[in-house]
Amino acid sequence: MKRGWFISFEGTEASGKSTQIKLLIDRLRGSHGTIRMVREPGGTAIGEEIRHILQHSANNASMTAEAELLLLNASRAQLVREIIRPALAAGEIVICDRFYHSTIAYQGYGRQLDLALVNGVIDFAIGNTRPDATILLSVPIETSESRRYSRKTASATPRDRMEQLDREFFLRVEEGYKAVAAAEPERVHVIDATPTIERVSELVWERIDPLLRHWNKTGGGAG
Repeated sequence: MKRGWFISFEGTEASGKSTQIKLLIDRLRGSHGTIRMVREPGGTAIGEEIRHILQHSANNASMTAEAELLLLNASRAQLVREIIRPALAAGEIVICDRFYHSTIAYQGYGRQLDLALVNGVIDFAIGNTRPDATILLSVPIETSESRRYSRKTASATPRDRMEQLDREFFLRVEEGYKAVAAAEPERVHVIDATPTIERVSELVWERIDPLLRHWNKTGGGAG
């Protein structure tokens, strides 16, 4: 059986990841075998409890950057071993809403933790399980702020500790994602996410389709 294929989606808050993941899954379903969608933090029973602590708990206001880093990677380690590796071994396509690039951008650059330390924790959590392709949706900070405001006022969404951080934090996150893209140009595909949803979906497909064709021919994917 050929190895599965692993795609992650990245981007700052309100970049449109959830929408584009759904559209890609709709496009793949029925013609590319089993498609499994997971998210970070979360994706397992243990991970979802960690997600609540990180984002929504009423008691998380004093959480340190170091605790945040370790909790994120505890969730990630569980997800990799419980879900992602078995799915890839079964030949599935795994699509993950955020993976380790988020930690580099948010905790490394946003929180300004030591990057060598951050990468060491990531390596311990994921080993050699890395995406075959990462779609990085890019929007200006003004667009992100506008979309986040609209999202808050449109529905009674629970408090999200990360979305409450200030502009300077998210400017650093943007720099982090630029560094991620520069460091892994063959893996990370940057897409302007400011056009219409339909146009962004086409741009995503233009990047993913040839990679999937190559995967189908070679029969190999992530470990």
